[in-house]
Amino acid sequence: MARLHLFDLDGTLLHGTSAPVEISRQLGLEAETVALDREISAGLIGPPEYATRVHALWADLTEAHVVAAFEGAPWLARIRDVWAEIKGRGEYCAVVSLSPSFFVERLTGWGAHAAYGSRFPAVPFTEPVDPAGALSAAAKVLIADRLCEEFGVTRANCVAYGDSLSDKDLFGAVPVSVAVNADRHLAGLATHSYMGMDLWEAYELVRSGR
Repeated sequence: MARLHLFDLDGTLLHGTSAPVEISRQLGLEAETVALDREISAGLIGPPEYATRVHALWADLTEAHVVAAFEGAPWLARIRDVWAEIKGRGEYCAVVSLSPSFFVERLTGWGAHAAYGSRFPAVPFTEPVDPAGALSAAAKVLIADRLCEEFGVTRANCVAYGDSLSDKDLFGAVPVSVAVNADRHLAGLATHSYMGMDLWEAYELVRSGR
C-alpha cells in the first residue's frame, strides 16, 4: 500500500523559525511574534489565543507581505525534490501546520497533495479570525485520519516529520516518524532523527520503507 508523508511546517520545513515570525518580520513585528511563539511553546497560551493575538498584530498585512515572507523564508533544501520523488513513487505528501492557512496552502504549489493550516480570513483582513479555526496538536491527528481516508491509506502507512510539541500527538499515532531539528518534546518518540538543512537527507531515512 502507498504511504502518506505528513510534514510539519514551523521548525521542520522552515529552519529555526515559524511562518508567523517570517510574516511579522515584513511588518517590523518580529520580536512580538517570537514572544508569542515562546508563550505557546511553553504552554502558557493555546492555539485560539495565539491566533487571536497574532491576527491583531497583522492589521496592516497585505498579500505582498505574505509573498515576501514566503519567498524569503529559510526553507530546508530540496523540499520540492522530495515531494516530486514521493509523488513519482505513487505515494502522497501533505503539510499539516498550526500556522495560518493563507501561508501553509501556498505549499501545494511546490507539489504537496494537500496543505492544512489554522483557518484565517483572507489577506488583507476585513473580518476577525475565528479562534475555533485554530489547529492544535490533536487536530493534526484528525486531519491525518481524514487524509488517510481521502487517499485510501491507513495510519499504518503514514510517516510523520516534525520538530516540537505540536507534533507529539501525531508521532504517537503513526508507526514511523522523523524528528527534524527537533526539540526536547520529541526526545525518545521518533523512529529516526535528523539534524541539518536538507529535507532529502531526512527523507532518505525512510525512503526505502514500504
